[in-house]
Amino acid sequence: MAQGPLDGIRVLELGSTVAGPFCARLLADFGADVVKIEVPEGDPVRSFGKRHDGKSLYASSIFRNKRMASINLREERGRELIKTLVPKFDVLIENFKPGTMERWGLGYEDLREINPGLIMVRISGFGQTGPYSHKPGYGVVCEAVSGMRHLTGDPDRPAARIAVSLTDEITGTYAAYGVALAVLHKRATGKGQCIDAALYECAFSYMEPYIPAYEKTGFVPTRQGGRLPNSTPNNHYPTKDGRYIHIAAGNMPTWRRLATAMGRADLLEDPRLPDQVSLNENEDEIDEIVGAWTQLHSIEELERKLDEAAVPASRIYTMEDVFNDPHYAAREMIVDVPDDDLGSVKLANIVPRLSETPGEIRKAGGQPGVDTRSVLGDFTDLTGEEITALEADGVVYCGEGTAGAD
Repeated sequence: MAQGPLDGIRVLELGSTVAGPFCARLLADFGADVVKIEVPEGDPVRSFGKRHDGKSLYASSIFRNKRMASINLREERGRELIKTLVPKFDVLIENFKPGTMERWGLGYEDLREINPGLIMVRISGFGQTGPYSHKPGYGVVCEAVSGMRHLTGDPDRPAARIAVSLTDEITGTYAAYGVALAVLHKRATGKGQCIDAALYECAFSYMEPYIPAYEKTGFVPTRQGGRLPNSTPNNHYPTKDGRYIHIAAGNMPTWRRLATAMGRADLLEDPRLPDQVSLNENEDEIDEIVGAWTQLHSIEELERKLDEAAVPASRIYTMEDVFNDPHYAAREMIVDVPDDDLGSVKLANIVPRLSETPGEIRKAGGQPGVDTRSVLGDFTDLTGEEITALEADGVVYCGEGTAGAD
């Protein structure tokens, strides 16, 4: 049984790859009844990441808590099935190229006629309007347009990327937030609405400090590597045993504690370094001093010394570090989840933590079409024989080994 603040909310997910499915996964974690619609060959995200026993491990996570149904939207009868389902659902999520849903007769204006209370989430690269709206837009491309990619990496080489679908997940998070707001509005008024979530805009919102800075001063930020500009020292530093530790001491009280821990009380009397602004102005020298100290100690020694001095610091964790970390274990941040294909699989737990309505991971993501029959049985008047006929015609797919099942 679903739990959480979204218990009773039904979500129809037509999205694919990352942003749409991630949005729906967040909603499912907090109790929404999510039905994912995908093509018979499976969502492209099933080809991402590592596999085990022939199954996508990424799919086990991003499709968790969802019912998996397969309807061919390229077929007119498939699109008619969607229209049959829409009145039974509160939310529809799609991330097709703008104009696609309209060509299929599934645009917001079409669907609100059959469900006036529908909340429709439209995720795209550049939004539903504007001169770029027609462009295909993956997260990595829209991250470049947002300006955020220009800041990622070291200053002496081309812009880098984080090896996760960051902008897709940022957008999925914003879209889920939009759904929560729209649900509150619907409960107050009975009215649905359309949520336009553009990948480039969601990433651009993270550029917040630099927008007024450019408008007022013309400042164009550049890549800083491990540094946070105007927050010195705040960087990663080499250790004696060949690792790196990130130290964040970018305010005067913490800087004083760090200088004391380093045995450099003389720095606190340096007339060139009376305040945070002066530290920021001498960041190269400060980073060199801190780095020279960290190279004399192992990562364990540094973490102990800095923890005792109340200086925020940490090694740069690998996934192996995460799995071995006692704090992750104590907080149950990695949980063992039932998986119909693998028996069980470890996944990241739900965040944020709500004290009264915390949500629950009930199951890992399943294979394409495994719930098609039950979904059509729950939300349409189709008989088992009619569903079998639709599968034979390629309109739906009911998963391997389920043909003819009642």
